[in-house]
Amino acid sequence: MPASAADFLTASYDYPLPPEHIAQTPASPRDHARLLVIQSQSHHHNHFYDLPDWLQSGDLLVLNDTRVIPARLYGHKVTGAQIEILLLEPQTQDPAQLGSTWLCLVKPGRRVRVGDQLQFAHGLTAQVLASDSETGGRILAFSWPDGIPFEHVLEQVGEMPLPPYITSRESTASDYQTIWAKAAGSVAAPTAGLHFTSDLLQALQSKGIQTAYVTLRVGLGTFRPVEAEEILAHQIHREWLQVPAATVEAIDQTRQRGGRVIGVGTTVARALESAARQGSQPQQEGRKLQAWQGYSTLFIYPGYEWQVLDGLITNFHLPRSSLMMMISALTGRERLLSLYAEAIAQNYRFYSFGDGMIILPN
Repeated sequence: MPASAADFLTASYDYPLPPEHIAQTPASPRDHARLLVIQSQSHHHNHFYDLPDWLQSGDLLVLNDTRVIPARLYGHKVTGAQIEILLLEPQTQDPAQLGSTWLCLVKPGRRVRVGDQLQFAHGLTAQVLASDSETGGRILAFSWPDGIPFEHVLEQVGEMPLPPYITSRESTASDYQTIWAKAAGSVAAPTAGLHFTSDLLQALQSKGIQTAYVTLRVGLGTFRPVEAEEILAHQIHREWLQVPAATVEAIDQTRQRGGRVIGVGTTVARALESAARQGSQPQQEGRKLQAWQGYSTLFIYPGYEWQVLDGLITNFHLPRSSLMMMISALTGRERLLSLYAEAIAQNYRFYSFGDGMIILPN
């Protein structure tokens, strides 16, 4: 879809959202969230439990199997000064492992300097190794007495890092986790997947709709608004991802049988499209998608030429966010804003615990 000059202006992705439309708790059951079905010439108002009606036997849903870690820690310096830590990204030779050294945001940052020792509950301690000029954060090396994985330590000490716009404390830790979450490491949930229940997955499977998985560790950058006046001046956040060979094979088989590849969430879109762009040339017709893992800084916005996805399931995103720009590359920006306005008029719920949409070809 060609882009217009306005598509490259950040202000073009602004929209008014009354605060009461920001969901504070998930739908219950999860698949009773509303679903806006968007096709090229029409759209329809449904619920997530209606999803099988909009997919076909032979289609493939690609899911992000990342698991959100309890990344918010409260502790103190040896002086007794209270601090809050938010884990951002592991600093390891093998990014597939969480490791014990992390880039973190620290509050209040002015109190924490290189060399400081920090103390938390259950014997967890950390030493400040360095400052990070890009994020304003600190590199921390964690230590703990027992020989257990860091993920298990975090389950004892940490809290789930809910987005700042969720101020209610009615939700539980499991509410902010997909039912298939497995690979620990994210500090935010792949929220499009939160709508799925075991019953819905069973209904999809019974219709002949298959599933495959990628892993993308969702970072806090997913919530960050684009502050540059022109979107091309925005430095997008990086995220670690893995597209396994089994998923590449599932996509190839879907193509061979004439099915469609539907991503569940913008994280899946970023993972698959990043993998497709490895090598000297973008994926050409007839060239196979390759398994790949690494860090991606792919920024998708209007005018982007999609390589892998035929459709996408996603939530309603923050104004001026890179995620709105990505979705506009599928629907067109003006149409997306019109659909957002209609969703607000129809009392849809927005953001992480809110309702969703599926964008499909005819």
